[in-house]
Amino acid sequence: MEPGLITKREFMRRCLMCSGGMALSASGLTAFALPGRGEGLSIQGSDDLWKWSKEAVFYRKTDAGLECLKCPNGCILQSGESGICRNRINHDGKLFSIAYGNPCAVHIDPIEKKPFFHFLPTTRAFSIAVAGCTFSCLNCQNWEISQFSPLETKNYDLMPDQVVAECLRYGSESIAFTYSEPTTFYEYALDIATLARKKKIRNVWKSNGYIHEEPLRKLCKVLDAANIDLKSFDENVYHKLTRGHLDPVLKSLQILKEEGVWLEITNLLIPTWTDNLDTVKRMCDWLVAHGLRECPMHFSRFTPLYKLNQLPLTPVATLDKAREIATAAGMQYVYVGNVPGHFAENTYCHSCHKMIIERRGYQILQKNLKGNACGFCGMKIPGVWS
Repeated sequence: MEPGLITKREFMRRCLMCSGGMALSASGLTAFALPGRGEGLSIQGSDDLWKWSKEAVFYRKTDAGLECLKCPNGCILQSGESGICRNRINHDGKLFSIAYGNPCAVHIDPIEKKPFFHFLPTTRAFSIAVAGCTFSCLNCQNWEISQFSPLETKNYDLMPDQVVAECLRYGSESIAFTYSEPTTFYEYALDIATLARKKKIRNVWKSNGYIHEEPLRKLCKVLDAANIDLKSFDENVYHKLTRGHLDPVLKSLQILKEEGVWLEITNLLIPTWTDNLDTVKRMCDWLVAHGLRECPMHFSRFTPLYKLNQLPLTPVATLDKAREIATAAGMQYVYVGNVPGHFAENTYCHSCHKMIIERRGYQILQKNLKGNACGFCGMKIPGVWS
């Protein structure tokens, strides 16, 4: 942990000592100006922590404590306790998010990085994240922020109206909630997305999809696109890998489709964990049977990281076979990710099979679209193209 930052244990102790109101001290919490806006600003004072807090939207009081109703983790918190996501706390009989206006990552990315291949190609996404996650994935590539609290990361001071202003200033066409799990900073993301819609900025969500129906449907009113990580189609593997469960994620996929949010799906093929091809087939059969055949499927190559750093890279042959299985099952657009130069980075018309978008990494080398249709045969291509 960075020198001067308080631990979660110390934060809980201070909460218990706090006698009410917003008088909790968070001396030592650091916020940083945006790149090019000056050096880091040290934030101190009795009201500092609560500057980055907001009462949670979805929770209820029970005899056992405050029950968070945002995600299927179902945390029930007594006074001073925080949830699995590390950024919700029961303080003075109310549930607060301490992930509001304090992102730990702010970047401008190509939309293809999320990845979105059928949503505004070549445009830029103003990307933000706040520390915390609803999962504890053994393979997490962003574990330095996902497995920590906002109290343990270096953060920007960036309220929702400032996020929208900076997005416009940098000429980004969308705001992406990404890197960590945006469900954990739900209130912050919802307020940003609501303001962004008024300025005709698109909102995109890169998520594990582990969220209850009511908050998801509320979010969908201001959400334009989502890429959901479908970690596995085997409940036992899913739980061992993430500590979460499969069924709520499948429900989220259906809700996003029902609500008209453009949906893409990512499946990371981890050797010995999620690379069972029979499971891949069952997953693709389920997606087709539930009306999701038009949703682009991204099979991504695993790179050894975090607690699975002893495993090898996913063989390209495994990715190729998964793509063949998905295509045979009826998925119309199937991609291979994290293999630069692979032919399955490109988009091929599902009707005439000619290449309509050529990619190299995050770059678009050529595009053969006429509006939302194939430039060769005129077939409508599912997606959001303008």
